[in-house]
This record gives sequence, C-alpha cells and structure tokens, in this order.
Amino acid sequence: MNGSRLPAVPWTQRKDLAALVAALGPGNAHYVGGAVRDTLLGLDVKDVDIATPLLPEEVTSRLEKAGIKAIPTGIDHGTVTAPLPEGAVEITTLRHDVSTDGRRATVAFSKDWRDDAARRDFTINALYADPATGEIFDYFEGRADLEARKVRFIGDARQRIREDHLRILRFFRFQARFGSYPADIEAEESCKELASTLKGLSRERIGMEMMNLLGLPDPASTVQRMAELGVLAVVLPEAAPAPLARLVAEEQRQMIVPDALRRLAALLPPDVPQAEAVASRFRLSGAQKKRLALAVGRSEASISPRALAYRLGRVSAIDRLLLAGASVAPLDSWEIPTFPLKGGELVERGVTAGPDVARILRATEDRWVAEGFPGRERVEEILSEILP
Repeated sequence: MNGSRLPAVPWTQRKDLAALVAALGPGNAHYVGGAVRDTLLGLDVKDVDIATPLLPEEVTSRLEKAGIKAIPTGIDHGTVTAPLPEGAVEITTLRHDVSTDGRRATVAFSKDWRDDAARRDFTINALYADPATGEIFDYFEGRADLEARKVRFIGDARQRIREDHLRILRFFRFQARFGSYPADIEAEESCKELASTLKGLSRERIGMEMMNLLGLPDPASTVQRMAELGVLAVVLPEAAPAPLARLVAEEQRQMIVPDALRRLAALLPPDVPQAEAVASRFRLSGAQKKRLALAVGRSEASISPRALAYRLGRVSAIDRLLLAGASVAPLDSWEIPTFPLKGGELVERGVTAGPDVARILRATEDRWVAEGFPGRERVEEILSEILP
C-alpha cells in the first residue's frame, strides 16, 4: 500500500500551505489526487487538494483559529476552500458513497483513508501523500499504472460509471493525457456498453469535458477511439474525427499552441447553423459561438492570409488557415491595417451621400485588399479609377 515519497518540489514548500496543514493538526491532512499524480510525473501542479478525517465544521473552526479564511464551497460533500495567498486549496472530509444516480452522489463522512480512495474514479487519482514526511499512500496500484501509462478504473469499471456517467468522458480525457495504447480493455468495453448513459447528463457538463479533452496536446487518437466505440456519436453526432488529426499535425508542424475551439471546428462539417447549434448545446459563450461559426466556414489554402486576417480578425484567420493546412507565417508580427479612406471624403468629391458612397468605398477597399494593402497614394489612384 505504501511506497516511496513525494519529491520536495516547489509547491510542497509553500509557507501558506504549511500553515494550513499545521492548523489542521498532525495526521489530519494528506495531499490527494492530481497534485500527487502530476508531481510523480514531473508535471507542473496548478491545484492542490487535501483530504482529511476532520468534519467540515472542525476544519472551518481550526482554520479560522489560525487566521485562515474558510469558505464552505461544497459543504454537503465535505469541501471547504481556503483561499491562500499562493493559490486556493480545497480541503475535503474523507467520505464514501451512500447512493448515486449517475449524476450526483449522496455521501457519508468517514475516518478511513481507503474508503475515500475506493470512491474515486481512477487508480492514478487515488494517490495520497503525507505533507510532513512525503510518504505516499497507494491503495490501488496507482503508481504502477502511472509508470505503465495505464488509465484504469478503481474496482469494477461499470459500477464506477453507473455512479457518475461523466466518468466515461473523464476516462478518455485521462487516456489522452496520461494513457498509452492499447488502453485498458475493461475500461473501454464499459465505456462502450454504457455510452448511452451520457444522454442523462447536462449538456454543459458534457461540453466542458469535451473542451477539456480537445485542449490537450494531442487528443486525435483518443477522439478516433471514442468514435470507434460509439461514444462520440452520443455526445457529438456531427463529428468526423479525421480532420482533427490533420489539424493537430498542422498545429504541431507550425508550432501553434493547441486550441480546443479550433479543434471542435475541425470535428464539425462546414455548416454554420450546425456549428452554432453545437455551441449552444455546449453552452459556449457568445464570442466562442461566433468564432466557431467563422472557423467552420473554412477557407481555400490559396487565400491570402493577410486578406483573411483583415476580413475576419487575426484569431479567426489563424483558425481558417490551420484548418486549410496553410501557413500562418505571413501574419507573424503583422499589424492589421485600417482602410485609409472615409465616406466623407467621397462626399467632398461630389458623390451623393447614400448607397453610392457605400458601393464605391467597398469597391475601393476590395482592390486595396487584393493589392496587399498599399499606401494612401495608391488608394487615391484606385479611387480615381473607380469614380465615374
């Protein structure tokens, strides 16, 4: 069960964290989950979670006596958040499930560390570490699975999924981030068998989990596997996985930072209303919805990158170019110019205010863009050629 120690990396040396652990008292705090897992993998740690046998009321009392603010962010499930100077920490009472319905669980508090580990989803997430000694507590061979790059449910995979249907998508996200292929057979078969249970979840939860998956460095092979197992068809029936692999390869070739929204556009057909419907279903913001719609519009690889950026904006132009397999290099350090001609100038030249002004401005601007955004002198020449 026990084995090795947590390395003394910077986050474990935080003074505010040491004060919190001291406030809880000896033996009443273990680091748990992602912080332990990622430290063992040599990854940066963003969030620190603590498990404790203390009840939430006792946690709150002890923190407040130590001058540490305690916020009851999930008190029904035993979670108190301490907003520390170097980053908030969630402290959750040990617990076990009393009942579940696939969306939420009713829990009972516990004093048993193994009980708490047993209710977690994957073995690699059920790792605990003693802040005082660094000793690691591994109840379900999570360290071995980390070394083997194996994402495995704790206990019976089907039961874990029936407790929380979202664990199907979490499995694939963790597989894309930490796993290797072939994946755990029981996990994949269970996800395939119970894929339809995802229909009972809120669209917002599904959308959030899918965007988290798509934002990983290379989710393409995992998304392809989701399609083969029939999971993708449940959560995103519009999707075709092949373009995603091409986009990821293009991002890597051009050293572009991964972007979940662009990857979502790659999965979708060039159908703007359908993209907008997906954005609404996933509860994306208005700005995200607009960008997704622009991205699925696609572009020919031969189109001028700068013309595209002028028309759509830099971000959407980069989306379109990458989706088309075209270089974004022409946009490096290039500032989008402002069209140097105003309608008032045409009126001063005798053009009647109204539709004629708009038509002439548009024609002049189109030629200006087509010629690569020449200076004011050339704009005057273009305008002279267009004016009657």
